Amino acid sequence: MISRKYNEKSNVIGPVIQKLRKSQKMSREALSNKLMMLGIDINSDGIYKIEKGRRIIKDFELSAFSIVLNVPETELLKDFKNELLKNRGY
Repeated sequence: MISRKYNEKSNVIGPVIQKLRKSQKMSREALSNKLMMLGIDINSDGIYKIEKGRRIIKDFELSAFSIVLNVPETELLKDFKNELLKNRGY
């Protein structure tokens, strides 16, 4: 059976989103509101689930998070990519 999780999580960028959100002193509700201004409907409970790795992130949501948090998409995925390369001997 194909796993839809990585290390028991539904996404790998939730902790990165949480860290960036907190470093910008932004509440989950404020983040939700900024996403909604881009047409991305994720309420604060959805953001909580993303940050805890309980909800899958769609590609268009990843792009919206990068815009709202003012970081390149690659920054959101950097830790995961480094982990994959390290685990594969690259």
